[in-house]
Amino acid sequence: MPSDMHALADLLRAWRTRLAPADVGIESFGRRRTKGLRREELAQLAGVSVDYIVRLEQGRSRTPSAQIVAALARALQLDSTETAAFYRAAALAPPGSDTVSHHIPAGVQRMIVRMSDLPLAVFAADWTLLHSTPLWRSLFGSPSVTDDPAQNLIVQTFVENSIAGIATAHGGPAAFERALVADLRRTAAAHGNDTSFRRFIADVRAQSPRFAALWDEGHVAAHQSMVKTVHHPVVGDIVLDCDVVTVPDSDIKLVLYSTKQSGPDADKLECLRAGGGRATVRSDADSVAAAHPGN
Repeated sequence: MPSDMHALADLLRAWRTRLAPADVGIESFGRRRTKGLRREELAQLAGVSVDYIVRLEQGRSRTPSAQIVAALARALQLDSTETAAFYRAAALAPPGSDTVSHHIPAGVQRMIVRMSDLPLAVFAADWTLLHSTPLWRSLFGSPSVTDDPAQNLIVQTFVENSIAGIATAHGGPAAFERALVADLRRTAAAHGNDTSFRRFIADVRAQSPRFAALWDEGHVAAHQSMVKTVHHPVVGDIVLDCDVVTVPDSDIKLVLYSTKQSGPDADKLECLRAGGGRATVRSDADSVAAAHPGN
């Protein structure tokens, strides 16, 4: 598929200038000579270097990868039509309807910005993490998607066995694991022709007999809500409601943790929101990233 680097550069500049810092949850500092996001801000949001943004906008980079295009599309809050145009301008085929999408709709991205003070995360249909708020990362001691773009809840649960030490589902870990696999079965029904997704399932089956046994049970159901106790190294155990919402006309999942407005659990969550235990959490996140660099 031939590329049009001038079209790519023009689109990138146009989309960058139409976003205000407040649209993406960034505070605006200093005088701005031009409207829109600065290149440095877009680079930070997408997890790429500023120099790479410059080269793309000047037409000097001719081979942006699909991963970079997807990251920039999310950072720029593109809709599905614009995202497809972005892929084509980069000489890439847009993801097909059978492919598990990692695109977060623009409206959902704006909603996430307004809910940035809550423990909220966005997952793809294969449970790949696409976005998490600062309070989510403080709660679970996890790195950002920018720092570790390959985080996947299925892998963390069944291959790395790291989730059990972080949170305990009421009703037992088996209930949580069964709910995850049943939800993943729904994805298989909708995206069974996605070769990457089929390979992902085969890899997890090969590495986790527990996952293979649950997968072979054939249960299909949406993962919706559950009560969990999160084991935090600084503030202690926090009992929270976990709700999973699938965005209409999309496979994107919003996962939100909440508690009552008052009480010990609310106080602990507010302590994390205010920055309590931040240094320890960051240290734990660095340890996770170092232990699982390919996660």
